[in-house]
Amino acid sequence: MKKLSLVMVTKNEESNLKRCLDSVKNIVNEIVIVDTGSTDKTKDIELEFSAKVYDYKWDNNFSNTRNYALSHSTVDWNLILDADEFITNINLDEIHKFINL
Repeated sequence: MKKLSLVMVTKNEESNLKRCLDSVKNIVNEIVIVDTGSTDKTKDIELEFSAKVYDYKWDNNFSNTRNYALSHSTVDWNLILDADEFITNINLDEIHKFINL
């Protein structure tokens, strides 16, 4: 069976992050987060969810940052969300069926 990873880029998202990660924790097989310099409790929240957290010095190029995050994913499929996004009403069976086609 193929696996699904959440891949995110964050910076100072403590007010949004927990809701996002709660919404996917039972859907994804791994959580990969690249942090671009948070000074709040963002990293603490990421670690509460056993995320693989990588630091990245912001270079004013979101593509570089996103590609760096994707390079750390170790699974077949990647779900990309921003910290202020979250999943609702998902049919996990349909997701698994789709990614295993």
